[in-house]
Amino acid sequence: MGLTFPGCPATYQQQFQQFSSQGQSQSQKFRDEHQKIHQFRQGDVVALPAGVAHWFYNDGDASVVAIYVYDINNSANQLEPRQKEFLLAGNNNRVQQVYGSSIEQHSSQNIFNGFGTELLSEALGINTVAAKRLQSQNDQRGEIVHVKNGLQLLKPTLTQQQEQAQAQYQEVQYSEQQQTSSRWNGLEENFCTIKARVNIENPSRADSYNPRAGRISSVNSQKFPILNLIQMSATRVNLYQNAILSPFWNVNAHSLVYMIQGQSRVQVVSNFGKIVFDGVLRPGQLLIIPQHYAILKKAEREGCQYIAIKTNANAFVSHLAGKNSVFRALPVDVVANAYCISREQARSIKNNRGEEHGAFTPRFQQQYYPGFSNESESETSE
Repeated sequence: MGLTFPGCPATYQQQFQQFSSQGQSQSQKFRDEHQKIHQFRQGDVVALPAGVAHWFYNDGDASVVAIYVYDINNSANQLEPRQKEFLLAGNNNRVQQVYGSSIEQHSSQNIFNGFGTELLSEALGINTVAAKRLQSQNDQRGEIVHVKNGLQLLKPTLTQQQEQAQAQYQEVQYSEQQQTSSRWNGLEENFCTIKARVNIENPSRADSYNPRAGRISSVNSQKFPILNLIQMSATRVNLYQNAILSPFWNVNAHSLVYMIQGQSRVQVVSNFGKIVFDGVLRPGQLLIIPQHYAILKKAEREGCQYIAIKTNANAFVSHLAGKNSVFRALPVDVVANAYCISREQARSIKNNRGEEHGAFTPRFQQQYYPGFSNESESETSE
């Protein structure tokens, strides 16, 4: 992938020479310069600040599924509460929902299409034929194009292990800087060399891990400083068979959940105590969870993996069960009197999941027998 940060130098340089038919070298033809090219792989989170042009090229042996999440309420969007983007090349035809009501067919050409051919050719120092090519007037390929002979360009040659070692070194450096500075001031990393990609799927970087239930990994501005620019963060959850995620609510952010693999039974309750979603989330499905809505998730028998994108650079949650739950912070008598239960029951609420955090081990294993369906399966078929 290529990310073009405005005003930053082209640090990648490659010289091209033209050769005659006799094999003798002629004078240098030109020198190609461009900004850094990154390699991305499964599990990567890429942060794209406003105004950064970008392109992606699949040179692997499998299809790439990339999920884009835009925060239209970000301070960088000074126009209106709608997604604003434009193409530098190609064109597209999309079905777009406008203000949550009407549906319209949205046809978009690249920005060069709006300029006059003569003026555009003069501004770029090219002939009118090349200017018309830039406008893609008769190009019906859309946004995704096929490269016949592959791209010939300079790209990183680091192995996955070298990338991980480099990332860990940068994290150590940044944590040391944070110890001497109580607040991020925008100068901790140079904008032109700021890290724009991090892998959230690496098990060794999990924030919490239960060998019988699963793991949770998150990236925020403390680990990934570029998130200060876009004010978003991400959490990757991997739940094992029948495991439960500690019920919680998002304190300072909205959340968009995308199911990657497996299935999960999900219940979402509004701040008025009304259930607003009760169903099974499957691969490829999205679920938007507003701030302060309580969530309860239980993986199905094949487990589940999902990612949650949140609208705050340092999003955090408040748990309803487990080691860091709200009940652990309350006295037993307060819990007993609030719910009209015995002190023993109040202690159970506080302590039964007291040593677990994040992913909970299933207490009652579900049994599956050929020819019979359990409750969740019957609800799925309905």
